Amino acid sequence: MENNNVQLLDDFVVKYNDFRNEISKVIIGQDEVVKEVLISIFCNGHCLLVGVPGLAKTLLVQTISDTLGMSFNRIQFTPDLMPSDIVGSEILDENRNFKFIKGPIFSNIILADEINRTPPKTQSALLEAMQEKSVTNAGNTYILDKPFFVLATQNPIEQEGTYPLPEAQLDRFMFNVMLDYPKYEEELQIVKQTTSGESATLNTIMNSEDIIKYQELIRKIPVADNVLEYVVSLVSKTRPDSERADEEMKKYIEWGAGPRASQFMLLAAKCHAAINGKYSPDIEDVKAVAKPILRHRLVKNYKAEAEGISMDKIIENLL
Repeated sequence: MENNNVQLLDDFVVKYNDFRNEISKVIIGQDEVVKEVLISIFCNGHCLLVGVPGLAKTLLVQTISDTLGMSFNRIQFTPDLMPSDIVGSEILDENRNFKFIKGPIFSNIILADEINRTPPKTQSALLEAMQEKSVTNAGNTYILDKPFFVLATQNPIEQEGTYPLPEAQLDRFMFNVMLDYPKYEEELQIVKQTTSGESATLNTIMNSEDIIKYQELIRKIPVADNVLEYVVSLVSKTRPDSERADEEMKKYIEWGAGPRASQFMLLAAKCHAAINGKYSPDIEDVKAVAKPILRHRLVKNYKAEAEGISMDKIIENLL
């Protein structure tokens, strides 16, 4: 790596730790979750947060946007939400000319709350923005601000009146992050902090230019051939029909992960190495990010469902 990139990486580690400390003023515990969400931001990826209500999913996204000093919009997904409610719509102005009024999607950070509550038509409006970083309306294309992230939340309990995300849309999310209940000590601290009437003041640690600079830096991190081969072979083992398929995958998996999983896994491993002060990722870094990347890209078959085997268990055995 060039000297100025090495210097920039060292700066990145310092900034990242400041960022984590700032977030911990508001978010107690959830270290793994915070790390995964931040990795997806520095890799220019989108994140799906899955957890029961009340685990501070929305608060986490709000806190991150405050510490980044970026524009933030929350969209509450409901069954009657229309694509124009997200993207924007054309209206007739006083001179009887059509004028495009931008929707909430025109922001740096979008919180798509309960994304599985809205029909596929509205989900697909978000899909274009996530993939193309632009919006098309009445034949005109509008480019979204950079950086642009979608952090979507989903409640795993209620499946009544929900529209599960299609596989193609799930694949657009870099990470599928699972939130769990806090530990006893953490919950004591959460309850104490949130019922005292005092609120933490957050400092802005980075701005849009910093984030774009660090995103470019992470892409430039060199990768050894053995790590690259490990990533591609790991992902190809998840495909039951491939000649490299793992025995357990043939037994429990209907569909494996596509090439996007390999791309995201390598990028995430680079970022994971960077935040730990390493100048190049190793196999440990790949293993550290494999679960949130593969979790939503593999489809279990009826045998796995019948035996009650969790997706995380299948991925652990693969690693």
